[in-house]
Amino acid sequence: MSAPLNELKIFSIRSVQMRTFHITWLMFFVCFFGWFGLAPLMPTIRTDLGLSKSQVGNIIIASVSGTIVARLVIGRLCDIWGPRLTAIRLLLVGAVPVMLVGLAHDYTTFLLFRLCISVIGASFVITQFHTSLMFAPAIKGTANAVTGGWGNLGGGVTNMVMPLIFAAITGFGYTPAQAWRYAMIVPGIMMLIVAWLYYRYTQDTPAGNFRDLPSHQQKQKTDWSILADWRVWALTFSYAMCFGMEITFDNVAALHFTDSFGLAQERAGFLAGIFGFMNLFARAIGGILSDKAGKKYGMNGKGRLLALLLVAEGIGLLFFAQAGSLTMAIISMLSFAFFLKMANGATYGIVPFINEKNVGLVSGVVGAGGNLGGMMFGFLFKSENISYAMAFRYIGIVVVLVGLVVLITRFYKSADQPKRTLAVPEYL
Repeated sequence: MSAPLNELKIFSIRSVQMRTFHITWLMFFVCFFGWFGLAPLMPTIRTDLGLSKSQVGNIIIASVSGTIVARLVIGRLCDIWGPRLTAIRLLLVGAVPVMLVGLAHDYTTFLLFRLCISVIGASFVITQFHTSLMFAPAIKGTANAVTGGWGNLGGGVTNMVMPLIFAAITGFGYTPAQAWRYAMIVPGIMMLIVAWLYYRYTQDTPAGNFRDLPSHQQKQKTDWSILADWRVWALTFSYAMCFGMEITFDNVAALHFTDSFGLAQERAGFLAGIFGFMNLFARAIGGILSDKAGKKYGMNGKGRLLALLLVAEGIGLLFFAQAGSLTMAIISMLSFAFFLKMANGATYGIVPFINEKNVGLVSGVVGAGGNLGGMMFGFLFKSENISYAMAFRYIGIVVVLVGLVVLITRFYKSADQPKRTLAVPEYL
């Protein structure tokens, strides 16, 4: 079969489209292990390296800032090399700092390793780009949301599993200072295994790899004119608010539950993992609803849905910020997490239709926006004068405001683009 699939056969691996579907979400999943494997171990690492709150904040910023540039570059490389070779090379290169981060014995070297590791967060762009090539327009939003959500699920599993790996290593008699270092070898090995799977069982498109397709040469020129399209920026800000908040929470959740409610590292990691586990279904629901809204109300329907999800996420964050008990914190966390992850899916339910000749580049720019949001939020959690609760409150307000901006933005497919190019939004 050489055409994109028009249905999602979750339990099938017979076609190259479905094999690619499963391997590409698995690729993002294991990259999340490498990317955020250190986050649930930060209470131990903080003690081992003697880190201050400001230094922990800088590490949080470094963990997402490198991904901003990497996602722009990877998006363009997907257009040139194809997603298959891009994924393999990123996995092979990214596994190196993941396995070697244990060599860090002071703040500076740990910060540099964290920055290098952040590059593998660009794997998300490959997942979304590759999925877009394998499925028909009617289900692109759903397919992108499922692969993105199941890949993001790695953030939840990481928060739960890495403390267990850590505990198992200490159970063999190693000290905590040794255990967190050895634990990080596990995600590095996982990345190498998935690199082989990507090489062996996937291809760039249903029709073949980019280098074998006559149309490949048409993709050699970078079309930066997409940056003059307000829709791209509206989606970039949107993703900064949802995915940016997600990776920020992945970074600080264990510390927040440990410091605010006195939980042990394993239990704090478990609660942080519940947040990530909602990707199992919530992001997919956002993509499914986006496709349904598109069928009934067009692209503007997709935009309105995204706006409402962002507003709901922001309100949930405001409740979480003022939670006075662990029970209320968990309930409000689940609430804002549900809308946040649906917004992730709804954002990439729109992305593939913005400029169908530059899907990789648009996906990279919007994806970079997610990490830009994570980096900016990191400065709030770094401040000695702002508590974590205050930081969550400020972010909630900004998310609501961005949701209102998305609400008044006009969305349309690239095929329906007006003849004149606008650098400002068209309002409904």
